[in-house]
Amino acid sequence: MAAAARLALRARPLARPNPGVAVLVVHHERVIARGWTAAGGRPHAEAAALAGLAPDILAEATLYVTLEPCAHQSPRGPACADLIVAAKPARVVIGQRDPDPRTAGQGIARLETAGIATTLLDDPASAASLAGFLTRQRAGRPWVTLKLATSLDGCIALADGSSRWITGEVARAHVHARRAQHDAILVGGGTWRADTPQLDVRLPGLEARSPQRVVLTRGSAPEGATAIRAPQDVASLNGVLYCYVEGGAETAAAFLTADLVDELHLYRAPILIGDGRRSLGALGLTNLADAHGRWRLSEHRQLGSDTFTAYLRS
Repeated sequence: MAAAARLALRARPLARPNPGVAVLVVHHERVIARGWTAAGGRPHAEAAALAGLAPDILAEATLYVTLEPCAHQSPRGPACADLIVAAKPARVVIGQRDPDPRTAGQGIARLETAGIATTLLDDPASAASLAGFLTRQRAGRPWVTLKLATSLDGCIALADGSSRWITGEVARAHVHARRAQHDAILVGGGTWRADTPQLDVRLPGLEARSPQRVVLTRGSAPEGATAIRAPQDVASLNGVLYCYVEGGAETAAAFLTADLVDELHLYRAPILIGDGRRSLGALGLTNLADAHGRWRLSEHRQLGSDTFTAYLRS
């Protein structure tokens, strides 16, 4: 199941607004087929994985699928639960139940009624691979990642606002790879007016993965971008499952204060700035104890001379 969850990353974010699902077909302990949700959401992972497999092989095979197979018909294709019932595999192992009310247990019930052995897991890797979809279904908003690139002493720029570059080339390439996994990238109006950032993906071969540009501002929408007036308005971004917030300091603080940040990405360069611009504005903390226990480490790596650390909401 962990391997299927890693495979699902290939569907992100091209499958939007559909979830990025992956399937592995295993026969006698060997993976014989795989599939993931295609760009635009069709074909689904199950259809891609099952295509061309012989019935006698499937009768002895197990499907590992990260999300419960859909149970609703669509003009764009059949329900995946029906495809699996027709294929008649020996067993299906599911990483996460689908919270979409159009499926929500009905896909599992359809498989069990057809006599297919079905196992539902509460698999953390599958949940992580579906974080945007699950958050959109359960909380009505996208998964929000806040990215900060700072000096060792927590500055994002010199006192005069100069910020190019805090981190090195390897770390910047890593940021662009993360941008390519998001549907939308957001900055504050002040950052937009001061820097007119491109907010695109500038890695060879991934330029087409540049996310939708969003600006947090009370003014009008800048050309080429969507404007929202408050952090909570990310919920209104149609089809967006993953939103990448890049700053500045007041925008970062606004999302944290609104308790809308699900993941923190911290890039630290081995430099000291001193009297520079801080990475965060005021958070309204009045008790230091309230700052503890909110984040747990999920990843740490070296990127050239810089370090990258990721934290998930506890």
